[in-house]
Amino acid sequence: MNTRSNRRRIAVLGIALAAVLPLAACAGGNGDADSGSSDGGSGAGGTDPDTFTVMTANENPVLEEQLTALSEGACKAENEALPLEHQKVAQADTVQKVTLLASQGALPAHTIAGTALIRPDGDLNAAGLVGDLKAALEGADAWDNVLPAAASTVEQVYGGMYSMPYQYNIEGIFYNKEILADNGIEEPQTWDELVDAADTLAGAGVVPMTEAGANGWPLTRIMGMYIFRNVGPEAMAAVRDGDAKLTDPEYVEGAQALADFAAAGYFGEGFSTRDGDTSSNMFLTGQAAMTYDGSWLLSAINDPERNQIGGENVGFMPFPEVEGGKGSIDQYAANAGAPMIINAEQFGPKVVDWVSCIAENYGQQALQDAGVISGFKVNGEVTDLSANTAEMQERIAGIDETVLWFEALMDSKSNSLASTNATLLTTGQMSAEDYMAELQASIDANG
Repeated sequence: MNTRSNRRRIAVLGIALAAVLPLAACAGGNGDADSGSSDGGSGAGGTDPDTFTVMTANENPVLEEQLTALSEGACKAENEALPLEHQKVAQADTVQKVTLLASQGALPAHTIAGTALIRPDGDLNAAGLVGDLKAALEGADAWDNVLPAAASTVEQVYGGMYSMPYQYNIEGIFYNKEILADNGIEEPQTWDELVDAADTLAGAGVVPMTEAGANGWPLTRIMGMYIFRNVGPEAMAAVRDGDAKLTDPEYVEGAQALADFAAAGYFGEGFSTRDGDTSSNMFLTGQAAMTYDGSWLLSAINDPERNQIGGENVGFMPFPEVEGGKGSIDQYAANAGAPMIINAEQFGPKVVDWVSCIAENYGQQALQDAGVISGFKVNGEVTDLSANTAEMQERIAGIDETVLWFEALMDSKSNSLASTNATLLTTGQMSAEDYMAELQASIDANG
């Protein structure tokens, strides 16, 4: 490999790349969704640096705090052998900063990066600068500390195990147990049952499901999950690979299902201009029976000033199946936060020790100290955990297969268009056929 040439390539091409950090780190990113192994990436075998320098986003102080805590505790020996240092970057500047550092041969040992950069065909990976974490952790007998669901998600998003899963979020439907019980409703197992439940609730004067329509993505999540349940877990990978089109009838069916749900009034009045806080508050004050959201909602559920229905009244269920569909109710939509890679050139034995120690201890450390659910096993006791968080952690630990989200494998322009046009779709200003046709045209032009 000609590293100098590759760095020159990065400098020329990388600056033009758009940041494609995972949307749902908003709360959650394209790779070979079919593959559990990496086509690119380099396993351990680099040269240890003088320090274990970690560059994280300004917007994520928790990661810096938790790594520092590990350096003073469970990973003290690794820190003495290779001292931890921190660098920070504004998340919006990540791609430009990382590209510049890579072109100068100054990429930190462990760093946040842009999703497109680290995929097998991305500039960093093609330049041999992205370490293969699975190979390194297997070599250190530490791979078992990564939850299978988290590994599945990272590999789908990035095309290989290139990112440490410091966060792990799953998505599904939170519901008010009392409201559903009062209306004789059990957890819907199919889309038709969900529609029936919504109809019953609407008839009782309850907003069936609140969503932040102003944000767009909560609506596309529902449409995407319908498609995954109907077409199967590889639905969007097939679109990316050109094996299917969004204009195919089974994809249009998903857009139509969302449009019909909205047209029936099941999102309540004014949903198209409702923001995230308003939507969450509607659910947490008992004004709505359900909301499709991610596990990041736990921070609000665990806040007694926001949660007026009580944690004991909050249930969580996976998105229901579509009868006759190829997907499974056991396949949760998931994301693993912003990508955090190991610089393959510095993936020496001491860095491997650090990464192995993090994999073994971060799960317990972050959950106990910050209430963060990560993609690592929790090795050790965690005290004073809310029942809702404990239930979510247990559910995540039992997941074997995940799916991405509707826009995860799209280019940035198509990603934005999907959300923007969702409002038109759900307010009757655009047909399901036109929604999918316009989005497919964007993918063809920009993908």
